[in-house]
Parts: sequence; C-alpha cells; structure tokens
Amino acid sequence: MTSDLYGIYGASGFGREVLPILRDQLCQQGISEDRLVFVDDNPPAPMLNGRRVVTYAEYLAESANSRYITLAIANSDVRALLAAKCAADRLQFIDVRANNIVVMDDVIMGEGSILTPFVTLTSNIRIGHHFHANIYSYVAHDCVIGDFVTLAPAVKCNGNVIIENHAYLGTGVIIKQGRPGRPITIGERAVVGAGAVVTKNVPAGVTVFGNPASILSKENLRRK
Repeated sequence: MTSDLYGIYGASGFGREVLPILRDQLCQQGISEDRLVFVDDNPPAPMLNGRRVVTYAEYLAESANSRYITLAIANSDVRALLAAKCAADRLQFIDVRANNIVVMDDVIMGEGSILTPFVTLTSNIRIGHHFHANIYSYVAHDCVIGDFVTLAPAVKCNGNVIIENHAYLGTGVIIKQGRPGRPITIGERAVVGAGAVVTKNVPAGVTVFGNPASILSKENLRRK
C-alpha cells in the first residue's frame, strides 16, 4: 500500500543533524522511518546514516500518497529558491521539532521551521517561514523574526528584538534586550559574526562582529 514520503532536502552536516530529530518525530506518529529519505541535487552517496539519498527528480517520481519535505540548507538564498521550487511542485513542508525544545505562550511560526535540541522560545513571539534555530539557541519575549532567518548554535536573542528576512546570527551571538516601542533591529540580510554582542540596531545587508558589535570594514580588518 502506498504511504506518505518524507524528505530532508540537504545531505550535508546540518541535514544529518536533522535526521534523528525528524526520524524520532515520525516514529512517535507511527510512521515508518523507511519512508524518510535524504534529497540532494548532488547525492554524496547512495546511503547516509542509514537513509537512502535520492535526487529531487527521484523523490518526485517515487510512489507516495503525499510528499513532505524540510529544507536543511544553511544558505538562506538557496533555502528560498528550494522553497519556491517545492511549493510549485505541491510538496508539503513539515515542521521539525526536537523532543526537548521549550515553546511557551503565544508563539506563532510560519511553515517549514527547524527547532533543534535545547531551543527555547518564550512568549509573544512571531516568526516567519523556514526559520532555523540551532542547538541551545533561544528567543525571548516580544520578538519578531522574518522569513529564512538562521540562528546558529547558542544564539541569545533577548526580548523586544526584530530580526528581518534572511538575517544570519553566528554561534554564540548575544542580542541585548530592546524596549517596548524601541526594539533592537537586525536588518534584512545582515550577518552577525560568531560571539558578537549586539547593543544597537544593525543595518540591512552589513556584517558586524565584536563586543560591542560593529560593522566589518577594511579598517577593522587591519586592526585585527
């Protein structure tokens, strides 16, 4: 009998980290792990971590009642392109949730998010589509996060913060708490370097680093 098919788009490191989370999630729903595969445009091997690796075309051709997919792709631009392609082919996006995450009150999220182990989302939070929150990261109260945003491991996003579309926050970033009506804003496509401490707004499209975070420039590089 034909059943649903589940895919992890991306067989690189992050995809392999997502695998056991989604596998456990499906098993809790009584879904056989045999219906879970990696999808990769350039398969590195026929099998990885006990799961088949298929091309996107093979994934579409395989017999299934419905097809579900999660995008385990770190690059937000690639993630957006793949999201559009999958939507055009009428695939359904699955939200991936580790067993030990904490999600409190009034948290609204768009489709296709991945929440890895020890992630915490507190209260009154709005998050867009295809959000990635890596291990030990958290988002506190009254934050608004756009589409295709990535939090690397151990990001600390304190309350009253706005993170716009396609922003990337590196490992260990700390964002100071904003104020009601005066949030700290991380602009669209901004990159916050690993370990940075953000104490004020970050303009769109720039890269910041350091404590306190400042815009990366040739002068800053010479000082390093």
